[in-house]
Amino acid sequence: MRIIARRTLREFVDRLAGHKDRLAVKASLDAWFAEVSRARWSSSSDVRTLYATASIVSAERIVFNIKGNDYRLVVAVDYDKAAVWIKWIGTHRDYDRIDVTEIEHGN
Repeated sequence: MRIIARRTLREFVDRLAGHKDRLAVKASLDAWFAEVSRARWSSSSDVRTLYATASIVSAERIVFNIKGNDYRLVVAVDYDKAAVWIKWIGTHRDYDRIDVTEIEHGN
């Protein structure tokens, strides 16, 4: 899968400068990026095979748990184009304040 855009993940990790779990979050996001980059998903059931704890919100919107569910990563997936768009990343607490179906990158 092509992930758009890795820069979003890097910028998020950079904003965690000084946080005790910054390196663990970076490692978790790097692992997620590597796994998803190699994946060849054709449906949400393929996602579930690799990520049993992922929340399938809709046919194209998925939420991944990052670093033991301390953080959440919201993406949109276009299976036909083999593309994953990062829509939002934040703490679990911040996640509870958003509408996962409506959130767009930069919100």
